[in-house]
Amino acid sequence: MERPDDRIASALRFSTELIAWVATPWALWGQSWLLAVLAVMILIGLPTVFATPGDKAQVLIPVPGSVTILLVLLQFGAAVVSAWLAWPVWAAVLVSLLATASLVTERLRWRWLVSTDHKK
Repeated sequence: MERPDDRIASALRFSTELIAWVATPWALWGQSWLLAVLAVMILIGLPTVFATPGDKAQVLIPVPGSVTILLVLLQFGAAVVSAWLAWPVWAAVLVSLLATASLVTERLRWRWLVSTDHKK
């Protein structure tokens, strides 16, 4: 199975990830600046280090597609939960809609990622 063309999904996914990187430390800063910084390091660092071969140009530590899907879900969850904790309702609703649209457009890529699990 070939990797699907996912330009729209990629744009929505990146937008949601970017929100997670901003909203999560924003939501955590009042609790602990250290926790806020660690959260960003985890949200950016894990997908940078662990990736599915064929999904990214450079892979530091190869993982099955299911791990990549879990990392994306972590990002989406962080974006939505953090937006609801840190931002006004209207902004949290928009983030929730963006994350939902991202989930819908990710389906083809996720099918492909799961199919890579069986090739190992």
